[in-house]
Amino acid sequence: MPDSPGSPHHPTRTLRLGIAGPVGTGKSSLIATLCRTLAGRLQIGVVTNDIYTDEDAQMLRAAGVLDPARIRAVETGACPHTAIRDDITANAIAVEDLEADFAPLDLVLVESGGDNLTATFSPALVDAQIFVLDVAGGGDVVRKGGPGIARADLLVVNKIDLAEHVEVDDELMVEQGRDARDGRPVLGLSRKRPETVAALADWVVAMIAAHRDGTHHPVDPGPMAPHAHIDGTVHSHEHAAHTP
Repeated sequence: MPDSPGSPHHPTRTLRLGIAGPVGTGKSSLIATLCRTLAGRLQIGVVTNDIYTDEDAQMLRAAGVLDPARIRAVETGACPHTAIRDDITANAIAVEDLEADFAPLDLVLVESGGDNLTATFSPALVDAQIFVLDVAGGGDVVRKGGPGIARADLLVVNKIDLAEHVEVDDELMVEQGRDARDGRPVLGLSRKRPETVAALADWVVAMIAAHRDGTHHPVDPGPMAPHAHIDGTVHSHEHAAHTP
């Protein structure tokens, strides 16, 4: 019988899951929610990114979602995008140190510092990635596109419990996200709605299983997604997988 997620005998490397998205979309809250939900089933570590502080790591430690030693902070000192895509050294070392200190881990969550709609992880750093938007950013943001929205393994529309208060149709936002992603998965999420949290946890567990059995292959979200200008001109940039 194949080893289940959490088994200390499974030989496959830890799944490294990147969490990206603009400032304030709830990336840290999503990570905290995943840790609370899955810590009893999986061995988890977390790496956070901030430019000049370790505030996100401190928040997660204070929340008690994991053993504080399993939460490592990277201070990038530069654009957050640089540290998750262009020069991943600091993050790669933090991940590898976690994996060595707490082996065997099932999952390492790597949180990007808040960036814009272009931020994506290098596949040399993570095996899969979630891109996080929130309803308070406006219902139209999902239609603006970009590589994270279009090509991340999962798009999360977060804080759907706030939709009525900001006059956003969250169901329409999710549907438009599916259109923008050519049917790739989109999840409406609220940490206050258990069924949505369960759906996110199930997706993560399924991704770990796919990583272990070799059916998931990391893909570089790559350059800007095809986009159209107001004059109708369409630009489609070449999209090639990254080769470390």
